[in-house]
Amino acid sequence: MAVSLPTVSALLPHINSPADLRELSPDKLQQVVDELRSFLIDSVLESGGHFSANLGTVELTVALHYLFNTPSDSLIWDVGHQAYGHKVLTGRREELHSIRKRGGISGFPRIEESPFDDFGTGHSSTSISAALGIAEANRLQQSEAESIAVIGDGSLTAGMAWEALNNAGVSKSNLLVIVNDNQIGIDLNKGALNSYLGELSTRTDNIFLDLGFHYSGPINGHDLPILIEELRSLKQISGPRLLHIKTVKGKGYAPAETEQTKWHAVKYVKVRGEETLSVKRKKYQEVFGEKLVELAEKDHRIVGITPAMPSGSSMDLMMRRFPDRVFDVGIAEQHAVTFSAGLALKGQIPICNIYSSFFQRAYDQVIHDVCLQKIPVVFCLDRAGVVGEDGPTHHGMFDLAFMRAIPNVEILAPSSGETLEQYMEYAVSQREHPVIIRYPRGACDPQIGPEVKQIRRGAGRVIQNGKSVAVLSLGALLSQCAEACKLVQDSRGLEFGLYDMIFLKPLAEDLLEDIFNNYEQIVTVEDGTVVGGFGSAIADLANAKGYQGNISHLGFPDSFIGHASRQELLQEHGLDANAIAGYLLKVVGSTEP
Repeated sequence: MAVSLPTVSALLPHINSPADLRELSPDKLQQVVDELRSFLIDSVLESGGHFSANLGTVELTVALHYLFNTPSDSLIWDVGHQAYGHKVLTGRREELHSIRKRGGISGFPRIEESPFDDFGTGHSSTSISAALGIAEANRLQQSEAESIAVIGDGSLTAGMAWEALNNAGVSKSNLLVIVNDNQIGIDLNKGALNSYLGELSTRTDNIFLDLGFHYSGPINGHDLPILIEELRSLKQISGPRLLHIKTVKGKGYAPAETEQTKWHAVKYVKVRGEETLSVKRKKYQEVFGEKLVELAEKDHRIVGITPAMPSGSSMDLMMRRFPDRVFDVGIAEQHAVTFSAGLALKGQIPICNIYSSFFQRAYDQVIHDVCLQKIPVVFCLDRAGVVGEDGPTHHGMFDLAFMRAIPNVEILAPSSGETLEQYMEYAVSQREHPVIIRYPRGACDPQIGPEVKQIRRGAGRVIQNGKSVAVLSLGALLSQCAEACKLVQDSRGLEFGLYDMIFLKPLAEDLLEDIFNNYEQIVTVEDGTVVGGFGSAIADLANAKGYQGNISHLGFPDSFIGHASRQELLQEHGLDANAIAGYLLKVVGSTEP
């Protein structure tokens, strides 16, 4: 249900595109700002989603769409979770209640969703590069259209943003960069650049001027008249320009202004007009954070590295306990990886925690700076597999496939909180090569099967032996597989072999040889793409060993997966217990006379 708006002289219900906004007189814009902020508060608290970042960009959103001719003028939001107000003003007001839900609109700009979404921005620090490309195309095509990049929420710390600034500073194209300086991403921004931005108001010169930009600011990004005046002035200037604005994340909602990290995103329900937190089970992230502290207490060599995700990954637990041994390097995944390699070379035990989809950004560094040199960095890949409502930019679909090809690395996937703890102990105990541990977002899956006393390199785990069909699982779908096997056993009296393979690399070859010798059918199950991942690794080994049976793979297809809850996505793609059970019945049918 759409959120209701005040009926007396309300303006927002009549704004279905920026063209409607531009019909208003300037004295009406503050009312639009107030109504938009109120609408976002009510809607996001009811439906969930990114909260405080969007409250901080309300004035900027109204000013940009009022002054610029969007969508002819291009507008790119970075990170894209600041764009809810943009969606409201560009014809998606009535759909905002569906944001991040199955079948609803995305929580980020998406080209497929609206002509006003000029570039998809789920990952950070891409806006200036894309906007510069658009600006140069405009110049070559003799178009007077503007190209605008709004970069904030910590996005300016990444190297890609500075590569683009370096290129843009010598460009003759009409590029406008707006730095939304709110001093916070999810957690407080760290580093020298953040300190530098905080001091710019006292400087007579700055790096942006030196790079070739016409610099303006810093100004109060919540003072609408000043903001409009500055933007109108910058429109009259050609070439690369940069406007530096100061904003408050969570502006207009006191709890979010006070606890900005907590209110970055919300999953709240309304009960009698009050917001209460949904009930939560213990998460993989919490298990990781608590185990990290335990390991660090036992071994002073252990250090933590995070690219601006201490609270999201639960590395903030170690940060509070050992503040000198945790490094928040900002949104800079490439640097995080090579920095970790340097730490390991001098005898530290670096545990580098990066979200799986963000790990893609450091692929070259993982290959060249870590694996090639066999440097023993421990990578803990959070949010592996489908992550749910954040959608295709955040799903960790590809890490198994793209890391499987790299030599000198071990890859493990825990199936429960207990096994995550064991794998972390194993990873820090060996100093011969890099190790990757990948695990999903959210509540831990239950422990399945007998406890493994000690993890051995390339070992697997027998959950149950069976006949005819073996189910091989890697990672957090083991509990779904176990339930599926039980469903089929209860209905048909059949016993399936079920195995937790533990390692993608190296595979448990001794166990697999036994499986090849005793089963006619093998079904592999993975929380990732079926292209080149766990199932492909099993098939490659089976082929090399001359296996004559049939192998089939369950996983996500060769496509980008949309947004919905994790459980909805598992059901949709045949990876929940009922769907796996149905598939196993088909396999059993194919083996019967």
